[in-house]
Amino acid sequence: ADFDAKKKRKVAEIYQALNSDPIDVAVLRRMAISEGGLLTDEIRCKVWPKLLSVNTDDLPPLPAGKELRENSKDYQQVLLDVRRSLRRFPPGMPDDQREVLQEELIDIILHVLQRNPQLHYYQGYHDIVVTFLLVVGDRLATALVEKLSTHHLRDFMDPTMDNTKHILNYLMPIIDQVNPEVHDFMQSAEVGTIFALSWLITWFGHVLSDFRHVVRLYDFFLACHPLMPIYFAAVIVLHREQEVLDCECDMASVHHLLSQIPQDLPYESLISKAGDLFVQFPPSELAKEAAQAAQAERTAASTFKDFELASVQQRPDTVLRQRFRERLRGEERLRGEERTKSILTKPRTNRFVKLAVMGLTVALGAAALAVVKSALEWAPKFELQIFP
Repeated sequence: ADFDAKKKRKVAEIYQALNSDPIDVAVLRRMAISEGGLLTDEIRCKVWPKLLSVNTDDLPPLPAGKELRENSKDYQQVLLDVRRSLRRFPPGMPDDQREVLQEELIDIILHVLQRNPQLHYYQGYHDIVVTFLLVVGDRLATALVEKLSTHHLRDFMDPTMDNTKHILNYLMPIIDQVNPEVHDFMQSAEVGTIFALSWLITWFGHVLSDFRHVVRLYDFFLACHPLMPIYFAAVIVLHREQEVLDCECDMASVHHLLSQIPQDLPYESLISKAGDLFVQFPPSELAKEAAQAAQAERTAASTFKDFELASVQQRPDTVLRQRFRERLRGEERLRGEERTKSILTKPRTNRFVKLAVMGLTVALGAAALAVVKSALEWAPKFELQIFP
């Protein structure tokens, strides 16, 4: 009864914030983050647009799907992904109803891509779009997904995965701040962060089987900074501290353990922990460690040039770029000679080979392989001779 009373109070507070003039978005954010999130899909239809500042009064009509499909270079890939997305629809939904939704899903994705030619489709994007479609219906979903794609998801929709990898580079510094032992164990195992790739780029929609948990996380992420999903990923790893430390300290074992996400996570406590960590260790403070993580993977030299090109667009890591741009210009010149020297003198297991092997086992095969391929492009040329 106590829970029901709390729920009633929360619903009342949400409607009060929605009806105040101007709408109290700060309260709506707090409601979306706090225990239980936004509670019902009916409320989400009203609050999600406010969190993304999307005006619901003049939603554009959806264009005819037929010409969209004929003119889209992504149609075949989107069609394949959507056909494979059966498990993202509620179990027990009649086939004909699901098929209608799948057609709508294809049209929403193609519509957003057509209107924003700077965005590139990636495998896993449909996992995010289907969540919006199921909660708010096709017209509103289109508007929300478009806004999200040009903001929160913008980094994943570049032609390369450099910025996605850059966001993954925040994972280990967060773990290190909270639990150096887990961090060092993962470093020794050389597991990297690819196990969290599908979590990040689908906002966990691809890996959690219970739709209620997915929408609860979407409430949280929509109300927060675009880097919050990587904090949540870190919190999941930290929550599994004992399992990780009991694991064999090698890449395959740790990768396998971490990529199998438990379905019975204590979501509410993990959400509040992620929020706390974000406040304690904001991205601006982790930027330096994230950049060092990138250098450790020998990605820095090539990706920072791309960052500079991209820096005209607003990105989650703007702070990082401003801070490092000056320093890097000087380091760039020295690094070339030093890198060759250190690699020749320091034998180490070839992480790229391991990645290439492990990448095949990741749920989102193609996306993971893209990371591996681009990792290979950065490996100094003479290391590549081990590849047939």
